[in-house]
Amino acid sequence: MAAAVVTAVVVGTAPAAAGRPGGQDVEALRAALGELVRQDGGPPGVVVTLDRGHGPEALTAGVADVATGRQPGADDAMRVASVAKAFNAATALGLVARGELSLDDTVGRWRPDLPAAWSGVTLRQLLGHTSGIPDFSASDRFVEALLASLQDPPPPRELLSYLDDPALLFPPGTQYRYSNSDNVVVALVIEAATGDGYADVLGEVVLDAAGLDRTSLPGGTALPTPYLHGYDVSEVPPEDVSTLVAAGWSWASGGVVSTPADLGRFIAAHVRGDVTDAATREEQFRFRPGSSEPPGPGDNAAGLGLFRYETRCGTVFGHTGNTLGYTQFAAATADGRRAVTVSASAQLTPSTSPDRFEELREVFELATCAALAER
Repeated sequence: MAAAVVTAVVVGTAPAAAGRPGGQDVEALRAALGELVRQDGGPPGVVVTLDRGHGPEALTAGVADVATGRQPGADDAMRVASVAKAFNAATALGLVARGELSLDDTVGRWRPDLPAAWSGVTLRQLLGHTSGIPDFSASDRFVEALLASLQDPPPPRELLSYLDDPALLFPPGTQYRYSNSDNVVVALVIEAATGDGYADVLGEVVLDAAGLDRTSLPGGTALPTPYLHGYDVSEVPPEDVSTLVAAGWSWASGGVVSTPADLGRFIAAHVRGDVTDAATREEQFRFRPGSSEPPGPGDNAAGLGLFRYETRCGTVFGHTGNTLGYTQFAAATADGRRAVTVSASAQLTPSTSPDRFEELREVFELATCAALAER
């Protein structure tokens, strides 16, 4: 399938949008993008895609590659970080709609090889981050293993072995706690239920169905060209870390590679329920207090593989993510007719870059307002 046709709007050079409904929102967004990439510690490049019901548009700022000065584009490959969890949820919910899984299926039914303490945790609790399973990526042993072998990840099942204590942090279903372990377990359940590798099921249930021909789940470090280079902006000059770490170290919880154009198409399809059914989507849209990581715009609430973001301009549903070199936001209206993505080429979080992250979070909000405005 051909790549998406995207109208490019390059910050600082595009004609003004003033004089039409929504023009002020787009101009405010354009100004914020330009300011963000000029800041010390800001991302070298940002790509925003907007679909306001008349086909996607892209706004870009900065550069995709510091070494060459190439401008970023909506068809540049990139690491989507924890937005991969939305892909994971779409795959699982698609199988629920087909009757191959149930939201009430337990870990013990499909993966008796996993710790006995997890046996009663359900697929619903895994997708909603209410499982109580500790986060393997917070383990010191995981960090040590990662740093010792950045480009040679272990088999996915072994990611969970880095937990020093597999005991549940709380009774399943009683609390919300974001955990990368949840989505690794979901993918292992998917493999057991289907008899196929997770990447293959993801491709068949979600990627093929949504026409995402530039999205994949690799295991290694390579990125398709052209790609949006990711940077460590704590270094001066920024260090290119795009291909430093193999995707297999995060697998189903963060290893997906996509493009801004594909990501926009995916989030619209995911939110409107293209790969699931009405009953399953209703379960997905039951929200409780809980923030994505990093926080999305406005007030956040957690559903099943999906977050609700109540902004000053309206409500959208989606996911955020951050990983070495990248910070992501993707969301859509409930009917999927309006969609927005923001892809920044640096890892910005409230703990590591509080000022730059708040500026980026305001970009999330401005981009949402632009997506919800009339053309």
